Amino acid sequence: MKNLRLLFSIALLIPLLIQAQNKSGSISTEMLSDMHNNFAKSNSRAAQNAIMHNSIKNLAKSRYTNGSEDTYFSNEVKTKGITNQQKSGRCWLFTGLNVLRPIVINKYNLSDFEFSQSYLFFYDQLEKANLFLEGIIETIDKPMDDKKVDWLFSNPIGDGGQWTGLVDLVEKYGIVPSDVMSESYQAENTAMMSKLLRMKLREDGLFLREMAKNKESGKSIERKKVEMLSDVYHILALSLGEPVKKFNWRYKDSDGKVSDIKEYTPKSFYEEFVGINLDDYVMFMNDPSREFNKLYEIEYDRHRFDGRNWKYINLDIEKVKQFAKASILDNQAMYFSCDVGKQLDSKNGYLNLTNFDYSTLMGVKFNMDKKQRILTHASGSTHGMTLVAVDLNKDGKPQKWLLENSWGMVGFNGHLIMSDSWYDEYMFRIVIQKKYISEDILKILDQKPIMLPPWDPMFSEEL
Repeated sequence: MKNLRLLFSIALLIPLLIQAQNKSGSISTEMLSDMHNNFAKSNSRAAQNAIMHNSIKNLAKSRYTNGSEDTYFSNEVKTKGITNQQKSGRCWLFTGLNVLRPIVINKYNLSDFEFSQSYLFFYDQLEKANLFLEGIIETIDKPMDDKKVDWLFSNPIGDGGQWTGLVDLVEKYGIVPSDVMSESYQAENTAMMSKLLRMKLREDGLFLREMAKNKESGKSIERKKVEMLSDVYHILALSLGEPVKKFNWRYKDSDGKVSDIKEYTPKSFYEEFVGINLDDYVMFMNDPSREFNKLYEIEYDRHRFDGRNWKYINLDIEKVKQFAKASILDNQAMYFSCDVGKQLDSKNGYLNLTNFDYSTLMGVKFNMDKKQRILTHASGSTHGMTLVAVDLNKDGKPQKWLLENSWGMVGFNGHLIMSDSWYDEYMFRIVIQKKYISEDILKILDQKPIMLPPWDPMFSEEL
């Protein structure tokens, strides 16, 4: 009798188990059967064979854009030389300095010139360490799972950045030529140094929080912070060398004339050789997921504790291109950042929407527009370069643009050629001097900025 009751109970449970396995939303055997049949009907055996044994990117490469772009530009900023950030995330630093470099080359008739990236990178890392520790002190009474505290410990320091950070560093510390403070191995290969700095700062952040928990005074915590920064300075000095305070320097121009040797400080060198007001530059974003013609500010997105948060005007792409065109026509390079990996033909140096046809290869449509890609984290700014040329047709409309890269002599002679349509889809940030911007757009700078959180994925550092 007991066995019959057990069998009866099991019989009652079986339908419930089957129902649980076929719960709404799960993949059923019928669904799998339909998928299999649809694939069988697609006649995709040749594509399957090719894809299983070859690079998807190579198979998707379009023959119609393979070297078909011409490399001529109607208007180009006069600059010379290509820089190389090597295995580091310092594109923002190279790009910013490469915006200033043509000013020196043209002003002093130089055959080549390069600023020291290591000089500013040293102070960038020291200032970011201080910014992190001050952030820990500011949030010291908040729990570890607080959103801002979690963000701080997730992002204590990095080698990426953006234009506003360069401005703050140059204004405080000046600038020097590359032969005054050259690149070190760690500057060109930042991964291990950055890993050690992150590890140390996270440890230090926890220690400061423990001090507060033990009711130690604010002055004691601040003194401890200074000791911690001394450790960071020590790591940076070992890895990059100590920055110069004064130096003697002279140059030879393109005609072979050698200047008189002179003593400079980094700030006096900037004032004499560059001498422009960096506050005269405005950052624009083209982000169709947010309202245009508004001023935005990113909380805590800066390189110095006593520096400025990153602010930008979100603007329609055609107006952005109008101002960029005016800048190039006046021989002024611009800081430019984009989603460089999308549709990049790195061998030829082309950024074109038709470089790779993944839809035809896979038999699947990829139809998201720029706004949708931003909202779903499918696209965002990943790399900074210097915008130096535009090719205009007879009506003055841009056909393509030229970006001076910092990857050495790869692509098109160290550059990337960008179609105008690619610019529309994957350009995110550009920095332009105020004199090329219309008055109605400049008035947007008078608005109260809309504050955005630092963890917004659109505002990750450019590498």
